[in-house]
Amino acid sequence: MRLALDPLPGLPEVRPGDDLAALLARAPLDPPLGPADVLVIAHKVVSKAEGRVRALADVEPGERAQALAAEHGKDPRHVQAVLDETSVLLRADHGRLICRTRHGFTCANAGVDQSNAGAPDTVILLPDDPDGSARALRARLGVGAVVITDSWGRPWRHGQIEVAIGCAGLAPLADWRGADDRDGRAIAASMTAIADEVAAAADLVRGKVSGEPAVRVRGLEGAVIAEDGPGAGAIVRPPEEDLFS
Repeated sequence: MRLALDPLPGLPEVRPGDDLAALLARAPLDPPLGPADVLVIAHKVVSKAEGRVRALADVEPGERAQALAAEHGKDPRHVQAVLDETSVLLRADHGRLICRTRHGFTCANAGVDQSNAGAPDTVILLPDDPDGSARALRARLGVGAVVITDSWGRPWRHGQIEVAIGCAGLAPLADWRGADDRDGRAIAASMTAIADEVAAAADLVRGKVSGEPAVRVRGLEGAVIAEDGPGAGAIVRPPEEDLFS
């Protein structure tokens, strides 16, 4: 298998209410986007287009947010925005709030972020329904698959890596259990997180500070499926299997 990854150039600053699919479709790619392509998109432009943006001036922090902010040296308005997106606060330490979001994701600050927000004192939230956003963009753009990503840290390792939080048209997992390895032994536990690997690969060529939030990936026809599929939700490990928090 050989992959080709091309950032989409020329995307303007995305604002609430913008037609993101139309903006992506106008990107000057040669050849243009097609039905075999996988389009990987940083969630922030999706969130901005969908209006998932909060001005901190409009956030009234409660007692819990104020206490956490004082303890961890954070803006209490930002903390309140995080708590509003959180179903369970798992841990608060080293200035970070490790949260389970209402989507079921476990990540720092419930995915609420100020970087590349497009305006001062503004935070970007995760999309309401990342898998639904991926399905809608796939249908509008006529591409093989759409993966929506976010940057997450990982237990026991430094650095962030892009992971899939929304997916349509791509098999998110390759399940090797039951197949034989090269020695003829049955594989018992191996599943490959295809959508996460695609998300991380796209991040290698995407401009984090140069305004290139979307990447076209070619060569993944074997992972593209006709239906939308189960989405990135299929990758989320249920709380009862959580060994870390």
